[in-house]
Amino acid sequence: MPEAIPLWNNRQIKSDQKPPSITPYLLEGDTPRPAILVIPGGGYRNVCESTEGYAIARRFNELGFHAAVLHYRVFPHHFPEPQQDAFRAIKILRGNAREWKIIPNQIATCGFSAGGHLSASTGTLQDENIDATDKDRYDDIDQYPDAIMMAYPVISLEAWSHGGSGRCLLGDEFDAKYKQYSLENRVSDKTPPAFLWATLQDKLVSYKNSVVFAQAMAEHNRPCELHVFPFGAHGMLLGINTFDVGQWTTLAANFLKTHFTRQELQDNPEKLKQFDELYTNAMQAKLEPPR
Repeated sequence: MPEAIPLWNNRQIKSDQKPPSITPYLLEGDTPRPAILVIPGGGYRNVCESTEGYAIARRFNELGFHAAVLHYRVFPHHFPEPQQDAFRAIKILRGNAREWKIIPNQIATCGFSAGGHLSASTGTLQDENIDATDKDRYDDIDQYPDAIMMAYPVISLEAWSHGGSGRCLLGDEFDAKYKQYSLENRVSDKTPPAFLWATLQDKLVSYKNSVVFAQAMAEHNRPCELHVFPFGAHGMLLGINTFDVGQWTTLAANFLKTHFTRQELQDNPEKLKQFDELYTNAMQAKLEPPR
């Protein structure tokens, strides 16, 4: 397994937990590629790298992406410490873009369960200016992702969702701040494109979390892709050997490729117009094969 890289070198962190880190899974070769920061879940009480970390990173490697697995602070650490770790990890990925052959404006986060809340935090809390500096060369590097992805995520901290994650994250401030950090309330025009998936049968974290976030994205006219699969308990991971859930990583990869392709065409209006025309009925009717 690749070696973990500490997130912090100068900031004093008092903790009995494993130090915050990222474990990079980098593809060989000189071709620059997008990168995905994998954020395991665990209810903001644990970090489930063994199930929602390394295998996910390797799967995205197979799909042509660099990846890195985040180990972040959890209870008894509270907000904003997990968020600081996530933002710091993005700084490190972008700060090593040349050496690691990462396309610096094609970095996405991908979080699971409570890690989905952390992934969504990276795309919705820009206005809070969470401090991820460490008095080093990464301090001036942009800490925000270019896309966010969430798998069976905790989004809302309302009573109908998963209060345990919220209480671990916010501690004694939960009652005062759970609405503020119910992230469906924090979507804005700054939120990057988002991909979400969940299952109707999830009894631990309701699929409604994904739905309310997608609705908020639509209200702000932000790009969003949502999949709700009919079968599957909480923690479906890669959905191996299923016909439907098992395709989510391919769907996520195509979502990123679509967004990043469109992003690259912003300076070429004619090609951008051609790209967008593919999403019209008229063009699809022309492209339909003859009978």
